[in-house]
Amino acid sequence: MNYDLIVIGSGPGGYVAAVKAAQCGMKTAVVERENLGGICLNWGCIPTKALLKSAQVYNYINHAANYGVSAQPAEADIAAMVQRSRGVAETMSKGVQFLLKKNNVDVIMGTAKVMPDHKVEVVDAEGNATVYEAPHIIIATGARSRNLPNLPQDGKHIIGYREAMTLPQKPQSMVVVGSGAIGSEFAFFYQSIGVQVTLVEFMPTILPNEDEDTSANVARSFKKMGMKVMMSASVEKVDIDGDICHVHIKDKKGAEVLVDCDIVLSAVGVITNLENLGLEDTGIAVERTKIVVDDYYQTNVPGYYAIGDVVHGPALAHVASAEAICCVEKIAGGNPEKVNYSNIPGCTYTTPEVASVGLTEKKALEAGYEILVGKFFFKASGKATAAGNNDGFVKVIVDKKTDLILGAHLCGDNVTEMIAGLVSARQNGLTAKQVAASIHPHPTMSEAIMEAIEAAYGKAIHG
Repeated sequence: MNYDLIVIGSGPGGYVAAVKAAQCGMKTAVVERENLGGICLNWGCIPTKALLKSAQVYNYINHAANYGVSAQPAEADIAAMVQRSRGVAETMSKGVQFLLKKNNVDVIMGTAKVMPDHKVEVVDAEGNATVYEAPHIIIATGARSRNLPNLPQDGKHIIGYREAMTLPQKPQSMVVVGSGAIGSEFAFFYQSIGVQVTLVEFMPTILPNEDEDTSANVARSFKKMGMKVMMSASVEKVDIDGDICHVHIKDKKGAEVLVDCDIVLSAVGVITNLENLGLEDTGIAVERTKIVVDDYYQTNVPGYYAIGDVVHGPALAHVASAEAICCVEKIAGGNPEKVNYSNIPGCTYTTPEVASVGLTEKKALEAGYEILVGKFFFKASGKATAAGNNDGFVKVIVDKKTDLILGAHLCGDNVTEMIAGLVSARQNGLTAKQVAASIHPHPTMSEAIMEAIEAAYGKAIHG
């Protein structure tokens, strides 16, 4: 069977590529071995946000008196929370199915393997193999939870993110290893609903890719919740005795600390899904577990492309989608703008939320910039105070010579909804003063962006 383009994988890179190709007039097929929408829609971005929303509602009810409302103490029903989360994921997966059908994209269920001469072999659930052909083949097979030798996941005592989203009952205690976005979000969720969480991070700060001020603020918030946060620490081994996990942790002083818990969640990153994909047979180059591509995602073998987690760059859903559009538009004969990897926003959906783009203060100084730093705390925000959650701040790093925004770091309620404006400003070359001169509505959280920029120049009214 012949197509103009075949996409392997239907995550936020794969299905977007397929829809865009169909819109460009190509006869398109997408191959998926599990669920339409990939990890993001089924086991990542979307269902985790559903769980976090349940935790937020639970906390609102238990603190209703702060808002002048009388309510009975809430009870966290993890089974019901999981059921709602899975329902949200199923709804979104059906949405992807609708989009593909609407755009006349053929969906081929099975496990794909690339072959020479622009062919793809797909083996279905019954073991039947069918070969398809297309002049253009995009690999978008994503990634999975990394399994470390000293943290072998058994799906029961030592688990990954999939099991963490579908626990049948609430544990009494949990050790979360790794404090990136995945680890921090799960640590926050479980601590919020009454689990005693110990968060272990190898680096000196949690959320180690974020600005140090942001990391410190989130760490304080976690500790205030009652979470145990261990930085500059490492899990050496886990001994399992019945239903108890004895976790051996080396702390920042080099001493061994023993923590007993019900479950250990390994959130130490992901590894790409490249095994048994046929890359060796096809001659596609791989470097450090990533497929090598050019600026438009062409591999070293003409007609074969790769996007998303399987290529070098941030392993984020919105990055995969941007790469998909760029790749397909180039295939279609267009002249798309290259993905600007220096302007990729990152979001973490803890409470407080974290959103950032561009350089941290430390990296800006290391790069040799002469900078101005402006910071505005939400304690001075009328909207944040009225909402009952004024933890956090907006921090901007401005190039003193050009007035361009080198980086922005937001920590607080709903800041993930605010970062896009700063991304747009940076993408289009707006200066910090131009952004500050734009009238921001009052009362809103977004006023803090204007105030932070003004603070960089010593002119903040409310800071």
